[in-house]
Amino acid sequence: MTPDQILTSERADLLDALHKHRELFRFTVQDLGDDLAASRPTVSELCLGGLVKHVTATERQWCDFITDGPVDQPDVDWANIDWSNPPAEVIAYQNGFRMVEGETLADLLASYDEAAVDTDTLLAHVDLDARQPLPEAPWNLPGATWSARRVFVHLVAETAQQAGHADILRETIDGQKSMG
Repeated sequence: MTPDQILTSERADLLDALHKHRELFRFTVQDLGDDLAASRPTVSELCLGGLVKHVTATERQWCDFITDGPVDQPDVDWANIDWSNPPAEVIAYQNGFRMVEGETLADLLASYDEAAVDTDTLLAHVDLDARQPLPEAPWNLPGATWSARRVFVHLVAETAQQAGHADILRETIDGQKSMG
């Protein structure tokens, strides 16, 4: 964003909240090597590097939703998956929450930074009242829509929630806390 761009206080507030929670989220992975970023220190499948991947993908997917509308969801019968031989779509979904062979925390953070710039740029310019239909899903009411504004509020909440998950993982690894 250039200094001559003037943001409404609403846009500035959304950006400020998103930046604050991104900063808290990034703090949880500071000074970690790839092995610790990929480790699973709790009974959960989550790892810090995987959370970075997830938050990056979430920002990108919701920004694409704002500009392009909903995308078709994979046709997966989640209730009847053979977990000894899951379909490729399920493996790809699971890999969105973990660091896989060849991924580094530095590369994941660079991708997150790129997504953040794209999100911030979109927030600075998009019509916040523009609406898109939510995809058909059991958790969405038929015909429901979200405004760009609602998507950005959701991104703030999602980033804050994932920062909390990350804080628990990091504290379990070495005692570092984001706050307190």
